[in-house]
Amino acid sequence: MTTTATTPAEAGEGRAVGKNSPGAARGKSRRPGRIRRIGLPYLLLLPALALELLVHLIPMVIGIVMSFRELTQFYIRDWGTAPWAGLDNFKVAVDFDAPVGQALLHSFFVTCLFTVLSVGLCWAIGTAAAVYMQETFKGRGILRALFLIPYALPVYAAVITWVFMFQHDNGLVNHVLHDQLGVTDKPSFWLIGDNSFYALLTVSVWKGWPFAFLIVMAGLQNIPREMYEAAALDGAGLWQQLRRITLPSLRPVNQVLVLVLFLWTFNDFNTPYVMFGKAAPEAADLISVHIYQSSFVTWNFGSGSAMSVLLLLFLLVVTGVYLALTSRGRKAADA
Repeated sequence: MTTTATTPAEAGEGRAVGKNSPGAARGKSRRPGRIRRIGLPYLLLLPALALELLVHLIPMVIGIVMSFRELTQFYIRDWGTAPWAGLDNFKVAVDFDAPVGQALLHSFFVTCLFTVLSVGLCWAIGTAAAVYMQETFKGRGILRALFLIPYALPVYAAVITWVFMFQHDNGLVNHVLHDQLGVTDKPSFWLIGDNSFYALLTVSVWKGWPFAFLIVMAGLQNIPREMYEAAALDGAGLWQQLRRITLPSLRPVNQVLVLVLFLWTFNDFNTPYVMFGKAAPEAADLISVHIYQSSFVTWNFGSGSAMSVLLLLFLLVVTGVYLALTSRGRKAADA
């Protein structure tokens, strides 16, 4: 048996040949392609991230900085020269014994009541309409399209139409309630006084419930029809099917829906501003309009920025608590 010894030079040449082999070349050629595949999603996200930075993050940071300055109309041309106020703007905003703090607290309570009623009614009406639309009947497609009209209309066009309808002398609402049905003793003022809250709530619900209807209707498509058929065979009625099948199955959808409606309604500025202008009635003084008045009517941008920061912190806390509670409830239900 003959053995051939390999010299170090030959071994080195073999290693060199191994490095330059076709397999090694293919491995090197795969790396750039893999890097391109991994980096492509981030590259596609860059335009959205840039817009998010310009439209939301940078103004938010500037607003936070402004809340720590004594920024009034005297420094508006060069707000960077405004004197540093520290926490004084926040102290004025939360001093509930002073007029500014009392007005902010009143606006906060009005906004909370308005949000709870609006979100609750939007969810209830939207869910009822979505459940009703699950059944097949003639004209269902047309009715679905009609239900979505308030959500599809531009906000200004929709709200200004309601403003005309709420007019005292020639509005449709007073014509129906007073002239036709005789519900009220005399025509009501809907855009001033205490009735302004109910007018604002009506417009908000009319504008928001189609979104709830759309989301719940999409969630209902994921519930198997066999579950309802089995429940019907067991003698379960419509109400029991709603309680035992529909609502539990829609829990993840409703959790997201309620959170989105809450954030949209609590921050809503367009609806009250179009309805009442710069000076909203006390009964409909939502916090978004109140902050606008504190900033652009009184020209105290430092105080208005401080109120905005407090609103941001409140919404972050509420959202965090809500997500924690819903996540805990979901884990308990899965267990």
